[in-house]
Amino acid sequence: MKESAILLLPIFLPIVMGLAVLVLPVFRNRRLTVGFTAAGLFLTAVSVFAVIFGQADTCTLFALTETLPVFFHIDAVGRLFAGIGTVIWCCCGVFAFSYMEHEREEKRYYGFYLIVYGVLTALDFTGNLITFYMFYEMITLLTMPLVLHTRTREAVMAGLKYLFYSFCGAYMVLYGIYILHGCTDTLAFTEGGIVNSVTVQGREPFLLFVAFLMIMGFGVKAGLFPFHGWLPAAHPVAPAPASAVLSGMIVKCGVLGLIRTVYYVFGAAFIRHTWVQTAWIILALFTVFMGSMLACREKVLKRRLAYSTVSQVSYIQFGLALLHPVGFTGALLHTVFHAVMKSGLFLCAGAVIRKTEKTNTDELRGIGREMPVTIWCYTFFSLSMIGIPPACGYVSKLYLATGAMQMQGGASGLSAVVFWLGPVVLLVSALLTAYYLLPVTIHGFFPGEGFTGGQQGNIKADAVMLAPLIILAVLAIGMGMFPAGLTDYITSIASVVARAFVR
Repeated sequence: MKESAILLLPIFLPIVMGLAVLVLPVFRNRRLTVGFTAAGLFLTAVSVFAVIFGQADTCTLFALTETLPVFFHIDAVGRLFAGIGTVIWCCCGVFAFSYMEHEREEKRYYGFYLIVYGVLTALDFTGNLITFYMFYEMITLLTMPLVLHTRTREAVMAGLKYLFYSFCGAYMVLYGIYILHGCTDTLAFTEGGIVNSVTVQGREPFLLFVAFLMIMGFGVKAGLFPFHGWLPAAHPVAPAPASAVLSGMIVKCGVLGLIRTVYYVFGAAFIRHTWVQTAWIILALFTVFMGSMLACREKVLKRRLAYSTVSQVSYIQFGLALLHPVGFTGALLHTVFHAVMKSGLFLCAGAVIRKTEKTNTDELRGIGREMPVTIWCYTFFSLSMIGIPPACGYVSKLYLATGAMQMQGGASGLSAVVFWLGPVVLLVSALLTAYYLLPVTIHGFFPGEGFTGGQQGNIKADAVMLAPLIILAVLAIGMGMFPAGLTDYITSIASVVARAFVR
């Protein structure tokens, strides 16, 4: 391992620049604020990719105790999350330059947006559980202002709900950290886990309970039933670019926490074929189906997309819960694809809302004629979300279904039923996804007889709004048509982590 302070640059650069935007009076000038924020996003993105492709992989910040250092260590999973996080953060940031133009407290939004970017990068690069927990809590506190941005009563109540749910989940995780610190010599993330035969020593039932508690704790951020309620409350009240990063990346903090807990702390072999795995899969599949059903009933576009996030992120949890290399590959693929697809969908919704002030799906007849580029991008994201080839969602869902069928072969009893049920639920959810996403496209381009709405392209979304949509749409289709590079990289991660499956 090569120790280098260069790892701190993509973490503290946006934090310092964000603080400057918040406190310096010179940034009351909008043009200067936007330019400075754009520079911050660009410089941070460059530093993130320099670290990802560089040689340094470790940096110790300080030590809480002799056995509890706060340090960063870059591995393949961290590189993947940091890379996709940077793409999403920059695209949504550029979109915000146009969207937030007439919003109150635009300066405050950009300040916290930069700070959260730095903390999110730090979370991706954390080297042990205690460091992860510290930045995980910071994510909750620092994304609150994005949810509360409009300062309406609805926004305040949604922010409090988000805070309450997140803290409850974090306390479950903190309890697990206390127990693990007393049972193990280290909390460093280790391939195969740090829980071993010496650690267990007859305490397996209790440690399984602790593992389940931590899974539920991180599941709060990832929208796992019954802790999903904050998503449909927070997403509709936040500005569209904030909703995009909340759904595209912030919920993935919970996913990253699950990966670190299951595969790098407890080890997949410890949880495999136990009641913890069965319960986790059942909750994930139920959340997949429930989120899709609730999305079908919802008329408010952004809330519909929030329920879709509840469902789609549980696809990822299902893949992780399979504790199988193919399922793990599918989960990481869907993590990347969902970040692109759902961020794009929220940005499309934001463009429509900003230009037309229409928030309900029933009001969007003919919107495809009025905003053709935006709705074409929406359509590409929707096809990807459904899983129609050659869009990217098809690739990840194929891996998820294959992983479930391979696990079914070695299971019996309830576990076999659960593994068999997985592909069925994924297929039903895909049909429901088509039901709640495609009507906007169909009625948008084919409003039917008697429609007397606007003319072709008469509502103009400016280039600053359209550029991120087009980039993300190209990614959604391109990664489905040419998935080999990303799939090979993630398969290599799974092959390393696979040691944990048979340890």
